Amino acid sequence: MAEGAVAADQLRLFIERIERLEEEKKGIADDIRDVYAEAKATGYDPKIMRMVVRLRKMETHTRQEQDAILETYRSALGLA
Repeated sequence: MAEGAVAADQLRLFIERIERLEEEKKGIADDIRDVYAEAKATGYDPKIMRMVVRLRKMETHTRQEQDAILETYRSALGLA
């Protein structure tokens, strides 16, 4: 088998794996969207839920730093 054929086969396999993963990712995104819609129908605010999910992903010290900066800005603007 020629070297170019092997490289082409390997490339095709990589592309096919990526395509399968992209399909899975789309399916998961659809599932997440459905959960937010269900929560909204129950009375929860999806925008706030997304913020909470984002906060929970953060390192504790990063979240604390951002909270401190936000509080400083709010105080400076009279929003505290």
